[in-house]
Amino acid sequence: MKIYNTLTRQKEEFVPQTPGVYKIYACGPTVYNFIHIGNARPLCVFDVLRRYLEWRGNQVVFVQNFTDVDDKIIRRANEEHCTSAEIAEKYIAEFRVDAAGLNVRPATVHPRATENMDEIIAIVSDLIEKGYAYRVDNGDVYFRTRRFAEYGKLSHQPIDDLEAGARISVGEVKEDALDFALWKAAKPGEPFWPSPFSEGRPGWHIECSAMVRRYLGKTIDLHCGGQDLIFPHHENEIAQSECCNGVPFARYWMHNGYINVDNKKMSKSLGNFFTVRDVAAQFGYMPIRFFLISSSYRSPINYTAEVLAQAKAALERMGNCRQALAEAAEKAPSGEVGAARAEMLAGYRQRFIDAMEDDLNTADAISAVFELVRECNILCADRDKTRQECAAALALFDELTGVLGLTFDAEEQTADDEVTALIEARTAARRNKDWKKADEIRDKLRAMNIVLEDTPDGVKWHRG
Repeated sequence: MKIYNTLTRQKEEFVPQTPGVYKIYACGPTVYNFIHIGNARPLCVFDVLRRYLEWRGNQVVFVQNFTDVDDKIIRRANEEHCTSAEIAEKYIAEFRVDAAGLNVRPATVHPRATENMDEIIAIVSDLIEKGYAYRVDNGDVYFRTRRFAEYGKLSHQPIDDLEAGARISVGEVKEDALDFALWKAAKPGEPFWPSPFSEGRPGWHIECSAMVRRYLGKTIDLHCGGQDLIFPHHENEIAQSECCNGVPFARYWMHNGYINVDNKKMSKSLGNFFTVRDVAAQFGYMPIRFFLISSSYRSPINYTAEVLAQAKAALERMGNCRQALAEAAEKAPSGEVGAARAEMLAGYRQRFIDAMEDDLNTADAISAVFELVRECNILCADRDKTRQECAAALALFDELTGVLGLTFDAEEQTADDEVTALIEARTAARRNKDWKKADEIRDKLRAMNIVLEDTPDGVKWHRG
């Protein structure tokens, strides 16, 4: 498999340190609110990567953190008159609801920053001892950015350009504007942990370095996340980890592109900020997942209500195909899988693999699945089909859509009593050559978003 490595800016063969075992770290949410659709993109994209690697016979150790102590969490706790821990617990629970709705599998480990203070303090102490970090009078600890000669290698920005954009905020006492906080002394009313430097809490970047080292080791195979994390977050992770551990931090880096809303950057100030929960209430969770993986993960994508409606319709077409295959696999006569059909199914499987091997090209992989859907619809309409052919096609459909993490709600494909009664009434009207009544019933069903198909195997229906 080849992936685009942000570190080298080129596609490279994705080879793990231990054959057949991939150690992957994905940056998780800061838990102070519901996740938005921008947060959901890396969740879905890298869940597909994990599923694909495992489908190909590999073991994946997948770690995704929760940042559960942070300025935003503290601010939210003050607004809601509760503790930071209560805010974190609330929104970790809400994250799990949305992740499950999106069919994102739980990570191998979901560590929390607050559970890793000993590891964080040990790394900060080591960096101070080695001269890469320093404590200031108020108890803060900063990293000496210029001591790391390779700073900027991930974002590919010269240090002079980074220096031009650097600022010293009010209250900071740093040797250099480029230096960043490893430890923050607690202000009155803030949560804190004891340390050799001060009673305080970790900076944002050091949390991930500590959790990577504790759960995956000093050098990992892949670090991934959103494009917005390349600088400064991932750049700073590299600097502090490599200075502390003396070895490369991550061999490969993958970053997904941004999400725009109606061709504008998503922001609360513009009022175009959408949470996964709100979008799911309108369209369902699975159309969100389909939308997020239907384009190249590195490309920016544009969210609109129309695009989500199209994603929902595409999933319904796939679900209709699956339902037809399942019925045919039960009702068709027994027989062999024809050589031509066996070759056809193998071809679609290989096309899917070829797409995924090329930098996780889910767009082409989904195209291969839709071509399979078209062939499956032809199969279902074939009078000479066999039960084994339909079962083989169904198994491949489930296999490939399973790698993509797509699910199909069987309940939505089951007629309720009213629909069943109307279809039976229409069938009886046609049998009695009462074409007017049959057409009236078809129109009524169409108004209910039910589409009928008269096939050699009887009347089929699906939602429009």
